[in-house]
Parts: sequence; structure tokens; C-alpha cells
Amino acid sequence: MRSNVDFQKLEKLMQVLGQEAQGKGNIYFTGGASALLIGWRDSTVDVDLRLDPEPSGIFQAIAKLKQELDINIELASPQDFLPPVPKWRERSIFIAKRGQISFYHYDFTAQALSKLSRGFDRDFNDVEAMYKNKLFSLSELRDCFEAIAPELIRFPSLNPDVFRSRVENFIKRFENKAKEER
Repeated sequence: MRSNVDFQKLEKLMQVLGQEAQGKGNIYFTGGASALLIGWRDSTVDVDLRLDPEPSGIFQAIAKLKQELDINIELASPQDFLPPVPKWRERSIFIAKRGQISFYHYDFTAQALSKLSRGFDRDFNDVEAMYKNKLFSLSELRDCFEAIAPELIRFPSLNPDVFRSRVENFIKRFENKAKEER
């Protein structure tokens, strides 16, 4: 079992990936890596990322860093579990550029939907933290869910009705909180 990833290890990962990549590309962090960089978690079990476009030499660098930093690195993003949310690239937030690599937080609306689709307690806590950090709006969450709903049939492990219920319950909960605070 590998060690947890903290902020320093994630920074080192970004630095070395930027140095080792042999071409231009983008890396989109999701899940725990975003939580670490924004600050609602102190560590994560692994670094989930999406390469788009894939920089030359990046897989050799990832293999090397997994060993050197003793961390898990997974090629995973919301669109591995859900239909791609329209305009996810435009909503992805720039983090930094290291060498020829630009690092981003994968669209937080898509991350929230992905976590709501899984439905674990930690996922709900992450979605709440993202919302409280103003990383997505309730209207974006609703609109993006509706945009992908017709394609959910392509993901047989998902129950579209349960997923819709989780999204609607999350939205109602925070709309009600906003009303109470007025």
C-alpha cells in the first residue's frame, strides 16, 4: 500500500511532470487532488487525473513518480463514470503551468455530479465543500444533469432515478438553507 498524498507531494508531482513531459498537454485533477489544492482536505489516497491532450512522455514520468513519491496515480475523471458534461473544459479552473504542461481542476460541476452518482458519505461531503467554496452553482448542477440525463443509459451501472434523486435532494437542501438564511 502506498502512502497518502499531501500538498507537498502533489506540488512535487506537478513540478516533475512538467519537467519530464516531452510535449505540450493539459492535466486535469479531480477528486482528492482538487480537495488538497483548494484546502478542504489535508491528504488523499491517490491522484486522479485526465490527460487532454496527452503530452508525449507523460506515462514514463507517471510511472517514475509513482515509485519515487510512493503514491497512487489513477487515470480517472468524471467522464469515465458519466457522459461528458457539455463545456467541461471551459469550466475547468486553471491551476498552474509547469514546463509545457498546464494543470487544471476538472470542471467542478462535473466532479459534483460524478460524486453524487456514487453516493458515498465522503462524496457528499466533497460536493458540499465544493458548493460552499462556490466552485459550482445549483443552477449549473441542475442544467448539467439535465444535459447528460438522456445519455445515462450508456452507463448501465448507474440507476438514473436514484442519481436524479440525489441531485434534486442536494439542490433542495441548499436552496432551503439559502431561504432560511434570508
